[in-house]
Amino acid sequence: MNNPFIRKLENFTRFSQAERKALEDATGQNVRRLGSREDIVNEGDEPRAVNLVLEGWACRYKQLQDGRRQIIAFFLPGDLCDPHIFTLRQMDHAVASLTPVTLARVTQPTIEGLTESSTRIAETLWWEMLHNAAVQREWTVSLGQRSAVERLAHLLCELYMRLRAVGLTEGTAYDLPVTQADLADTLGLSSVHVNRTIQELRGAGQITWKGRRLTIHDLPALMALALFDPNYLHLDHEGAHLDAQ
Repeated sequence: MNNPFIRKLENFTRFSQAERKALEDATGQNVRRLGSREDIVNEGDEPRAVNLVLEGWACRYKQLQDGRRQIIAFFLPGDLCDPHIFTLRQMDHAVASLTPVTLARVTQPTIEGLTESSTRIAETLWWEMLHNAAVQREWTVSLGQRSAVERLAHLLCELYMRLRAVGLTEGTAYDLPVTQADLADTLGLSSVHVNRTIQELRGAGQITWKGRRLTIHDLPALMALALFDPNYLHLDHEGAHLDAQ
């Protein structure tokens, strides 16, 4: 399956052929491509459509008046950027590409049509929003309670699990196309502290990070170090087990 959005949602359930076609049609139109480090949505914009990431990485961020930035979420292939924004008059945060991205612009009438046509699609879109909220809660816990090495290890485990869910891992390796400055803005650390933390994980034989490729050498050990429990990702629903039946 080439559509990462459908592949992600099918961790929750399995769609009929008609439901897959409806999702393909909804996400195959209004496709655009942006380069790396471009704003997709600006804070203060009036929300008119939801952006679905088909290829590449993006992020949600807030920026203070003095230029300091906090990355609040990573958007990976298959992720909807803020599916609930139609209730807002203006955006209270920004969304930007971290790499070249391919996006599908999904309008409110399209989403409403999908949910009205299929109860199963409506349920999976609710699951998608609850999944995103759960990730946000876990990031808050990391910022408030985890040490620097635990924060980084936890993020690396989470990214592995999320990318595996859409078929973008190879063993325990995956592309990690972010900079140490991006990680600093995500983890609430300085770039120097992030560099030291990466070296600590490398020195312990936990990871190899060459270029854009990250390899986790002992996933259970890294999960234990990070106090990582994947249950918050809610990827263990019936859809994740149907292929094995």
